[in-house]
Amino acid sequence: MDSRHVIEVFRERGLLDEGQAAEFLEFAAAHNQPIEKTLIDSGLVDEGGFTQVLGESLGMEVCDLSAFEPDTGILALIPSGLARLHGAFPVAASGNTIFIALIDPFNSRALEDMRFALGREMVQVLAFPAHVRELIHKHYGSGDADIDEILGQLGGDITVEEREEEAFNLQAVTAEANAAPIVKYVDLILDKAIAARASDIHFEPFENEFKIRYRVDGALYEMDPPPYRLALPVISRVKVMSNLNIAERRLPQDGRIQRMINGKQVDLRVSTLPTAFGESVVLRVLDRSNVNLELETLGMPAEIMDYILQVIEKPNGIFIVTGPTGSGKTTTLYSCLRKINTIDSKLLTAEDPVEYEIDGIIQVPINDSIGLSFSRVLRAFLRQDPDRILVGETRDTETAQIAIQASLTGHLVFTTLHTNDSTGAVTRLIDMGIEPFLISASLEAVLAQRLIRKICENCKTAYEPSEKVLASLGLSIHDIGDKNFYYGKGCEVCNQTGYKGRKGIYELLKISDPIREMINDRAPGVLVRQKAIELGMTTLREDGLRSIYDGLTTIEEVVKYT
Repeated sequence: MDSRHVIEVFRERGLLDEGQAAEFLEFAAAHNQPIEKTLIDSGLVDEGGFTQVLGESLGMEVCDLSAFEPDTGILALIPSGLARLHGAFPVAASGNTIFIALIDPFNSRALEDMRFALGREMVQVLAFPAHVRELIHKHYGSGDADIDEILGQLGGDITVEEREEEAFNLQAVTAEANAAPIVKYVDLILDKAIAARASDIHFEPFENEFKIRYRVDGALYEMDPPPYRLALPVISRVKVMSNLNIAERRLPQDGRIQRMINGKQVDLRVSTLPTAFGESVVLRVLDRSNVNLELETLGMPAEIMDYILQVIEKPNGIFIVTGPTGSGKTTTLYSCLRKINTIDSKLLTAEDPVEYEIDGIIQVPINDSIGLSFSRVLRAFLRQDPDRILVGETRDTETAQIAIQASLTGHLVFTTLHTNDSTGAVTRLIDMGIEPFLISASLEAVLAQRLIRKICENCKTAYEPSEKVLASLGLSIHDIGDKNFYYGKGCEVCNQTGYKGRKGIYELLKISDPIREMINDRAPGVLVRQKAIELGMTTLREDGLRSIYDGLTTIEEVVKYT
């Protein structure tokens, strides 16, 4: 449930003023708790009062489910996978109408989706969210049984197969993609992926099998593979949801799905790729509720954090964040923008695509197919009277040149590059044909970063690493003294992986006068790096060691990423 919607209802009804509304929102976000708990704990309302206020505002009948016991006939009206997916619980039925309570009463999309999936009329009643959540958990259990149940329903229904040599039958494929069991199956896959905190979902057809894999904390995990015959209807269903052309299977396509899953607003970026055995589809999950865009929460060392706070307040210059795909560059830059997003500053971003919308910032999606490239958008930005500019990625010489000109003419520019370390960014710009004196004049700092997995706190275990393992870090037994090392044994909390969550490790290149002189002299990258280390730069490896000594990650993770 969106806290802002709830607070707005209370404010409109005169129960809160603007100052109190802001305080409640800030408190709920800081303590990561539902807004209804925050309001009740404050003594403003009790559970009954909370539902009464929302019910009157939304024009819904209020229903107390604190002691509700449904009969099995009512429960059977909604399949368990669908109930959990939409956070919906059936309360009563009359003829063709089902009365349901939602965990998120503002989620009207759930009513439409369920009306379509079940072919029944849906009427919403309002109940306290925690009661609805408890009833769903108690009566509809976990999701694994439902996948088997839906696959059983799909047994003889699917008739269209990818490998049939006959002409592609668009009408038949569309009908299969919209069949209720396929709709439920795809919804359930998305539901399980979000619950597992997946960053990507892969649908991969091979010659004799159809694989579905999730990426969690940077590692891929495979689901139980569905029957091969589901490949075409499942992939077609994803294409329908993202408004892609089902009939076009020879060219890559890109789309987007926006929906509420378990009461959370989730964006899914969709990419299709033609392969020898059908289309491979990857969904990038952008779960806004899981992303905290506050610079203080990124886990940077204090000295790096303080320097970045100085850089992002400067009136002009370039700040580059570098690292491979999936290393958290965008999150770092968004957090910087949030910090300087004030009423007296005009912020513009060019992104491919826009990942998270931020209030108060003008965000432009890149579209190369119509000629809307980074360089073209950046040129247009300079006529929009900006103070700060974010260029999602500096891919070519033209974009780099315009970015540097923008910084030299009084704008602060944020951008990303794909290099292995911080000093590599300087070498990359010179390779692009940028004059060294322009780089030294405009560049303020380069931050290199990686994301490494954190040890699961539930199964964290101390151990003594062998000499061979220490040697992989360039250490010996004498170097480590009495320091403790840990690993995760594997448990249910971390899905037997030993890891849960990720953290950043950082390397900051400060562009000081000695470094500027070396850039002007076209010094090799390795010499620039040596000089930066002499001047106190902490390398990615050293920051990784700090995380090991703090008991946050393992030696294997640091060796893998640095």
